Amino acid sequence: MSYLEHYNLKEEPFSNSVDNRFYYNSKPHAEALIRLKYAAEQRKGLALLVGDVGAGKTTLARRLLDELDESSYESALLIVIHSSITSEWLLRKISVQLGVEKPAEAKTDLLGQLYNRLAEIHDKKKKAVVLIDEAQMLQTREVMEEFRGLLNIELDGHKLITFILFGLPEVDQHLALDEPLRQRVAIRYHLQAFTEESSEDYVKYRLQIAGCKKEIFTKSAYSAVHQYAKGIPRLINTVCDNALLEGYLRKKDRIDHDMIREIAVDLKLADT
Repeated sequence: MSYLEHYNLKEEPFSNSVDNRFYYNSKPHAEALIRLKYAAEQRKGLALLVGDVGAGKTTLARRLLDELDESSYESALLIVIHSSITSEWLLRKISVQLGVEKPAEAKTDLLGQLYNRLAEIHDKKKKAVVLIDEAQMLQTREVMEEFRGLLNIELDGHKLITFILFGLPEVDQHLALDEPLRQRVAIRYHLQAFTEESSEDYVKYRLQIAGCKKEIFTKSAYSAVHQYAKGIPRLINTVCDNALLEGYLRKKDRIDHDMIREIAVDLKLADT
């Protein structure tokens, strides 16, 4: 037996893996999507979403990618996994993701291929949009200059590519390595943590998607989850997943404030 059976759940409600079925459209997330989709629709060139660790940036990036209709957009999502990437690596990845076939080895030739591909996308009445997650990993002036060069590519008075960056707040400092690029940020949005009300709704929503048919958390437990997780979705997931496991081990039907506090202490989210 597991906590799924104990609480009559169909699946784990608080996995930190990105799953659009569990996407909770909070007010900050909804507003961010509107702004970022506007940037894509209007070919604004460069948009930026920043947020603290665990705020839901990756979830939002995946959601935005899904909402960019394939009939109107040629879109791609790049995830930067280390800070030592070069401008050539970035250019090659962007080219491949946007459909450049047999990318050339020489940078000048590759730029020509990418321009032709972007012009082809434009001729099809579509818009090229590249989402870049973990953008705080882009830390060199060389990379920033590459972005600025790509944003100079225009046709018929329109930018042929729009970049939407998702990253920690320090991404602003890295963009400042190239001041002309920093000034091209057309849309910037800071994704805030959940309010207490949103935290409670978020937990209830994920439980509902997982098949929950009854109240598992007490009202005071929801408050405690928000307090110790500070409204950060990733931490809310961790606290609640541990709470369900602990509730199962103790054969409890309801999870209360005291249990959440014990879990928060174990997770080093609260003092003893």
